[in-house]
Amino acid sequence: MSESEAKSGGSDATRISDVEKWLAARFGDAGKEVPDFEYTPRSVSYLHNLITISEAKEKSADIVAKDFRRKAAEYRSQAARIREILESVGLAQESLPSNVVGSAQVLANVSNLLNIRDTELSSFLVAMGDISLRKTGVEEKRAKVQKESKILLDFTRKAISRLTYLKRTLAQLEDDVAPCEAQMENWKTNLQVMAAKERQYLQQCVNYKSVLNRVGYAPEISHGMLVEMDEHRKELEKKTKPILETLRSYQDLPPDKALAALAIEDKKRQYAAAEKYLEDVLHSALSTSE
Repeated sequence: MSESEAKSGGSDATRISDVEKWLAARFGDAGKEVPDFEYTPRSVSYLHNLITISEAKEKSADIVAKDFRRKAAEYRSQAARIREILESVGLAQESLPSNVVGSAQVLANVSNLLNIRDTELSSFLVAMGDISLRKTGVEEKRAKVQKESKILLDFTRKAISRLTYLKRTLAQLEDDVAPCEAQMENWKTNLQVMAAKERQYLQQCVNYKSVLNRVGYAPEISHGMLVEMDEHRKELEKKTKPILETLRSYQDLPPDKALAALAIEDKKRQYAAAEKYLEDVLHSALSTSE
């Protein structure tokens, strides 16, 4: 074992011994036994510090007590001397009238109250001035406290009013819970129905797009374009209608095959030209939209 460890072990043993003696003395003064507990380094350190503080306070208290006892002895000696002086001049308390004793007692009480060490009028006036100033200060503090109390009372009243309002609002909200829950359930049901409808409409939209793709629909084919193509169709019908009527009139001609064949070929060329014109117009309209 090293020298430092030996010193540390000896110091710990000394501290534990001091703690045990101090605990035995303290619990012995109270008429109780020291309870069993484990002497850990932490507990021993705490109790040893407590012993040091307690001894320092006991020494201080002993010094103050000795000073008080010395002053009390001095006061008793001074009182005995003053009593002897009063008795020698015939002013002993037993020989004085009761009203004089009462007045002297009142004067002593006033002096103690004002903390006056002599019977001078100036000391009395100074003490009265001091107590008057303290009275004024107390009155100012009292007025300030009353003002603060009034403000706090107003705050308290407002807080109580708000609390009452909040309680009433809470009760109203609690009453509205059941209808709101029912309405929420209704909204939830409607939301489920709307979600199902949305899925259905999305599927229908997909189906319609498939149909449009199948028939060759393109986004370029707008309503205006269809209207324009319809107008061209009507114009072409106007142009082809006389030709068709002429062809029908040829059915009533005499059976001259050569002339009829020529007339029919001519009308067929005109009809083919009209169809080609219609196709050109449609292609030109589609290319313009692209």
